[in-house]
Amino acid sequence: MDLPFQVPTPLVPVSTVAGRVAVAVSWVDGTAHPRGSGDPAKLRGLLDALASVDLRLVEDVLDEPHAYAGRERWEEILVEEVLPRLPVHVRTEARRRIEAALELDKVTASLVHGDLGGDNVHWSSDGDLIGVLDWDLAQPFDPAVDAACLAWHGWDAVRSAVDGETYRRARVWAGTFAIEQVGSALVNGEPPHVVDRHVESTVRLLERGEH
Repeated sequence: MDLPFQVPTPLVPVSTVAGRVAVAVSWVDGTAHPRGSGDPAKLRGLLDALASVDLRLVEDVLDEPHAYAGRERWEEILVEEVLPRLPVHVRTEARRRIEAALELDKVTASLVHGDLGGDNVHWSSDGDLIGVLDWDLAQPFDPAVDAACLAWHGWDAVRSAVDGETYRRARVWAGTFAIEQVGSALVNGEPPHVVDRHVESTVRLLERGEH
């Protein structure tokens, strides 16, 4: 990929130890941007850079849409396995959020990082983008998902960085993120106490109306 920022590159062959895959990668300098702020123009540039990637050049290394929580089973996992685990008083809101996402019109897929926020995006002390880490969820999907992840910088920044339709879709996708926490834990076979912890976190977010 010819991107205007750094990405980690492998330094040695991939190794498998005790069933776990590991590889040493290059260091990407910088730190996470302070939460709740960000330059919309630079966020727009980041999204545009991802959208410019020719998917044909990277399709063999991309995961599937909804890689974080079930892939092609995303709807099934959230509706049939996550919703029943939520208390009744938040279940209706959770279902509404899932249905809103399912009702979105299909858009042309582009390269989506899938976790484009926080510690995964490194900035200089002057506020310039240096690099993007952790590409394991990269997928061909709706670019509004990455716009939703950029809400780390605040929704006002996202609104100024994208067009109105992308912003609307981003708010819808963001509404599913809290619910996906539980779905991801289930898909990954986490023990019951870990699943319960994610359920508690999801309930708190739903009760507060947060994403």
